[in-house]
Amino acid sequence: MTAGDCGSTILPAARISRIRRGEAQRAAQLLGASYRCLGERDLLVLYDAPTIRKVLELVRQVDPDLVLTHSQVDYMVDHETTGRLTQTGCFAAMAPNFRTGARRPAKATRAVPHLYYAQPFGGRDIQGDEIRSRVYVDITSTFELKERMLACHASQQAWLRAQQEIPRPQDPLHEMATHAGTLSGFRLAEGFRQHLGQGFPQNNLLGRLLGDLVRVVES
Repeated sequence: MTAGDCGSTILPAARISRIRRGEAQRAAQLLGASYRCLGERDLLVLYDAPTIRKVLELVRQVDPDLVLTHSQVDYMVDHETTGRLTQTGCFAAMAPNFRTGARRPAKATRAVPHLYYAQPFGGRDIQGDEIRSRVYVDITSTFELKERMLACHASQQAWLRAQQEIPRPQDPLHEMATHAGTLSGFRLAEGFRQHLGQGFPQNNLLGRLLGDLVRVVES
């Protein structure tokens, strides 16, 4: 959604944005994935017409079966707004009468994708209350790769040390995975909540795709 233009106490916005884009690209390459940035500004991710058009156009271009996004209840408003924008993009991408204004617009999608909200950083909402996931994925065998991806984001780690006094971002990463594992019966896990509102698929596609690596835990 953003390139992290406010993510430094030392570097100007344009420079830290270039650095952040490069770091995100390197992390994506570890997965064999592509990376795109919509170019919004930190602290100014707004639920407005221009941003909805951007998100919806990207959803149409990708035409995904499954989408993972920020929780709509999170510790940071940018994240919450991103979750809301993504929900709208997934829901409305199949409506051909909504025009995004793109120079070469993608076609409307065929169906609403499965949508999952990731566990927020620290597992708590903006007021510090715990958010309990329902769908858990076993990441024991892939946790080392996740650590390598995090290591790509060196500037983000410097920001967390300076702004949030987190000396080793690897520590909360491991703590969250361990806690999710405890709740789900895995050694290390990631937690998600599936969007099951009107118009969205009701079956658990993560579970169908990943089999025994997924457990549903009712709170």
